[in-house]
Amino acid sequence: MKQIELIKQYADILRLTQTKNNPEDIIHKAQIEKLSYTDFTLELLKREVLHRQKTDLERRMKLARLPKDHQLEHYDFNVTNGVTVPQLKQLRELIWLEQNYNLILMGSSGTGKTYIAAGLVHDAVLAGYKSYFITMEELITILKMKEMTSSAMNAYNRLLKAHLIAIDDIMLFPVKKHEAVAFFNLINHLHEQTSVIITTNKSPKQWAETLEDKVLATALLDRLLYRCEVIKLDGKSYRMENRKTIFSANH
Repeated sequence: MKQIELIKQYADILRLTQTKNNPEDIIHKAQIEKLSYTDFTLELLKREVLHRQKTDLERRMKLARLPKDHQLEHYDFNVTNGVTVPQLKQLRELIWLEQNYNLILMGSSGTGKTYIAAGLVHDAVLAGYKSYFITMEELITILKMKEMTSSAMNAYNRLLKAHLIAIDDIMLFPVKKHEAVAFFNLINHLHEQTSVIITTNKSPKQWAETLEDKVLATALLDRLLYRCEVIKLDGKSYRMENRKTIFSANH
């Protein structure tokens, strides 16, 4: 028992969580399977690596802040909206991310923009990329508060180091001049080093009206569209076509 306690103490110092929590199970398995010293050491290290990979993935997935619905495996291709099976498959291969390409998903409400953007962020996290999903409203709040709170500054610094950022509902609401300038400065910093996915219900030409600054809108579009695929989604709203009801079908 003294040896087991020492193993736990040493494992705790070395941050070997699996060994610290389950030394008896690991040793018992080695005894039953009559593992060699080499196999036992390999099994010990394998457990730690798998545990760290699992917890790291959980942490990065939590930081990604994905909406509830984002699993592209369940994408409903019966709803025609302008994205084909081959196109979505190609997007999910993430080659465009390796090349620092941007994506603009443009279309009316309910055509799948957010779902696709969140799904691609999910795929990127699984592939090991630092990827985040954020609404335009949340982003503006971070930009305004980063000099005032540590949480906003930490969120901002994560964005600066990201491989992929999906910004949802850009230009949905009017943006004040100083907010637009702060947003441009962020995009300018990310230019050609971070891929950006934009979802919007407005065409790039309408951005100038929302920003109330044609020069700023032009400069913003210049950076976003330099290496960019614009995907236009159309059709009826998936949510309205599949809306839930509180009444049973028999009434």
